[in-house]
Amino acid sequence: MEKVKLLVIGSGPAGYTAAIYASRAGLAPVVYEGPEAGGQLTTTTLVENYPGFENGVDANELMGAMRAQAVRLGADIRRGIITKVDLSKRPFTLWVDNGDIIEAEALIIATGATAKYLGLPSEQKFRGMGVSACATCDGFFYRKKVVAVVGGGDTACAEALYLSGLCKKVYMIVRRDVFRASKASQQQVLERDNIEVLWNCNTREILGDESGVTGVRLYHNKEDREFCIDLDGFFLGIGHHPNSDLFKEWVDIDENGYIITQGATTLTNVEGVFAAGDVQDPRYRQAINAAASGCRAALDAEKFLQDN
Repeated sequence: MEKVKLLVIGSGPAGYTAAIYASRAGLAPVVYEGPEAGGQLTTTTLVENYPGFENGVDANELMGAMRAQAVRLGADIRRGIITKVDLSKRPFTLWVDNGDIIEAEALIIATGATAKYLGLPSEQKFRGMGVSACATCDGFFYRKKVVAVVGGGDTACAEALYLSGLCKKVYMIVRRDVFRASKASQQQVLERDNIEVLWNCNTREILGDESGVTGVRLYHNKEDREFCIDLDGFFLGIGHHPNSDLFKEWVDIDENGYIITQGATTLTNVEGVFAAGDVQDPRYRQAINAAASGCRAALDAEKFLQDN
């Protein structure tokens, strides 16, 4: 059994930033990258809203640079997935998919969140080529263009409203004849001139070519017919699932599965366990916010280890 001072689970902006700060503090962090090295950000292409890059930066290059910086400063970054944890007492015990067992004096959970997709093959085919789950991240690329948002809840309404300020036309694809969103969100959407709601519609296929998305084929539930509309972009607005299932026996989570942290800190209800990034952020879900919370988690962990 291996004993470590600080273990970080996750390799997105939160995990890598935590590793950078923890390394500089002399905590010798061990990082397990999980199933997707670099995290959810690597599913996009150009990142134009991360400070310091005048012309934007390739998402994989950005995450690769964060990883290399953490390694240079002394972080031990490993491929592998944590499959089981016991947070009932310190040191915490964690099991890795290769059979290793680790005891950690402190733990930072930075496992992120996964966008919910419809499960269509065409959706995966055009992911990053016109299919996006983040209007704030990718909306800029569709200025004065035509896009669609699928979903009928608050997330979809927020995405559509954001995009309506950039795009020529926004379709909302809603599978029922009513919204699930709050009354205020509904009213804003219905009052926006360049948003058109397509009620009682399910997405059958996202259409495109080698250059990316060109349209979508829809099925109208009430009229029992298929039809197509031309598009430049297709946005998912059906929510995210925080990757917190592994920890929910031990740490407090909200009704949507996000880990609850104390005030402005990254402290969870378990002493010595900290949460950073999208796994505890149901609101912003941006790379810069995740990186900032990774910094805070490392500082919180450093203080905890000093005091204990």
